[in-house]
Amino acid sequence: MNLAHSVPLCLASMILAAHPAAAQHQGAESMQGHPPAASATTASPSPYAGMEQRRVKALSDQQIADLNAGHGMSLALAAELNGYPGPLHVLELADALQLSDRQRSRTNMLVEVMKAETIPIGKTIFSEESTLDRLFSERDVTRASLDAAVARISAAQGQLRASHLRYHLAMVEVLSPAQIALYAKLRGYTVDP
Repeated sequence: MNLAHSVPLCLASMILAAHPAAAQHQGAESMQGHPPAASATTASPSPYAGMEQRRVKALSDQQIADLNAGHGMSLALAAELNGYPGPLHVLELADALQLSDRQRSRTNMLVEVMKAETIPIGKTIFSEESTLDRLFSERDVTRASLDAAVARISAAQGQLRASHLRYHLAMVEVLSPAQIALYAKLRGYTVDP
């Protein structure tokens, strides 16, 4: 047996030995971080109920649409909420920010290039999530295939996030400090003096 797999089993055995009554009452599920199953008479629907009908179980229809459209999906909040505006939101506020023709043109270009970069990454995430889903649904998953699939998904998610963050970074080169401050105000963010 692999040492990495035997340590959790050893710890679980020690916990069960120390608290046998609790183990009998709660069952193995609670040891895995899940609440004990409710009895048939008190069962309430899981918050996951209905998700088993999704095309890809780990992605909602909205997430799939966002990935296909190159939307930020809150991946760039570290930038957005620290004074680095998002290009798409800048365009939405173009009149209020009084963008010059040059600023508007550069922002449009950033949005187009960002979408050209992020949409293919989104399609990769969808494809890799589909593969992972299929591994489980076809009962063909192994530890090796699981690790490989999750590594590919994680790499693509990291690329997507970095991409969106880079375009927020580029946006501060287009706007003046006064426009950045106004952007934060218009978006409803509290700005420290």
